[in-house]
Amino acid sequence: MIDFGSDRPVHRQLADIIRADIASGRLKPGQALPSETRLMQQYELGRVAVRQALGVLRSEGLIVTVKREGSHVRPQLPVERVVIEGEAEVSARMPSPEERKELDIPEGVPVFVIKQPRKRERVLAADRTTLIWDNSQQARNPEH
Repeated sequence: MIDFGSDRPVHRQLADIIRADIASGRLKPGQALPSETRLMQQYELGRVAVRQALGVLRSEGLIVTVKREGSHVRPQLPVERVVIEGEAEVSARMPSPEERKELDIPEGVPVFVIKQPRKRERVLAADRTTLIWDNSQQARNPEH
């Protein structure tokens, strides 16, 4: 429940409650969240606080909101294991609007950028990518 006497803002408390429901499986991938009106009534909050809470969850990539359809728990996507071989520079950053659209990344999800000599730069959604370094080449050539 919301603790109105807490130093933690009420919208953050509501986001914590919904996040916990997602993590526990009470709210499943693809499942609709209660409407803004229902959340306002259930937690005795104003529309602004509810919208701020949903914005926090959207920025974390936990929910998606479609106009006239409401908010839903973001479906879980399969995770791709990407092996990094040889020299590589890997960084993380927020995607450009074009990259978000191209990679179908919700707001708040970063990307990995992989740069390797003589290879094209790769940009991968961080929420569905596991990077694995292949040290076997270094084991064969210990002087590198």
